[in-house]
Amino acid sequence: MSFFRRLKESISSKAEAVTNKFKEGLTKTRDVFVERVEDLFSRRKKIDEDFYEELEEILIGADVGINTVLKLIDDLRSEVRKRKIEQPSELQPILSEMLIDLLKGDENAGLKMADSGLTVILFVGVNGVGKTTTIGKLAHHLKSQGKKVMLAAGDTFRAGAIEQLEAWGQRAGVDVIKQQAGSDPAAVMFDALHAAKNRGVDVLLCDTAGRLQNKVNLMEELNKIYRVIRREVPDAPHEVLLVLDATTGQNALSQAKNFDEKSGLTGLVLTKLDGTAKGGIVVAIRQELKLPVKFVGLGEKMDDLQPFDSDQFVHALFSKWIPEGEQQEDSESLKS
Repeated sequence: MSFFRRLKESISSKAEAVTNKFKEGLTKTRDVFVERVEDLFSRRKKIDEDFYEELEEILIGADVGINTVLKLIDDLRSEVRKRKIEQPSELQPILSEMLIDLLKGDENAGLKMADSGLTVILFVGVNGVGKTTTIGKLAHHLKSQGKKVMLAAGDTFRAGAIEQLEAWGQRAGVDVIKQQAGSDPAAVMFDALHAAKNRGVDVLLCDTAGRLQNKVNLMEELNKIYRVIRREVPDAPHEVLLVLDATTGQNALSQAKNFDEKSGLTGLVLTKLDGTAKGGIVVAIRQELKLPVKFVGLGEKMDDLQPFDSDQFVHALFSKWIPEGEQQEDSESLKS
């Protein structure tokens, strides 16, 4: 069975609405990155050094990351020698399959939930990355699955942060535990944990200040929050998610690398993928940080925060490469 047929079968078993969200959300990346690759593969008549150099340049331009690109090119060279490939077009499914392998890794991309009782998810990240918006959208996502959700307004430093989270709480139809601006964030978490346990909440989503790595006092505050959570719910936080803005490209990767290891990250949320042509940053982040991408932001709507799916991601980018007959079957299977 061909790679594209296997990919098609994987996608056909998934909701058409989700498939369309990935396709729409990755339009900018597809229009720039994939069209350039497609042009290269059709324009070049042989696989030589010039071909490899141009492909390397395109991948780096899509923010796939220099280290990842070099490995990818080396792997492609090996496949070309091993399979005695002569036509660039024959590399299309091989490149797609390699990208899926790079994106998948070994970790489970699903949210880790408590076996019983309260699940606590802590969100960290600098200001402006869409952290509060992500929390609101995730609250909506979890509530739509039948879970009772509560929010903790732990960002007591940024002007308007509490009000912003309250607004998202109202939109999602969930309670928000807060104190006054400038309050001790750890005290907010303490109140929220007790309220969540008393009200039989399934998932508590905790906002924190947009702390920067070099602000030692803020990192200490984060550690204090962590200790309070651990004291009240011994196996929590079940997830510590770093929210990153995809439109910042390599800066997002640098930010993630520099983030204090004491925060104990378990996964990443990549926002604003719909706003960038450099969606390759997902590959770079996945490879260089060895952390699973748990969710991606694919638009402005409430349900545009989607669990990350490597098959959907690659299919959204490279569906044009599926042979025409298989494309028709793909379209019909989505409708059925």
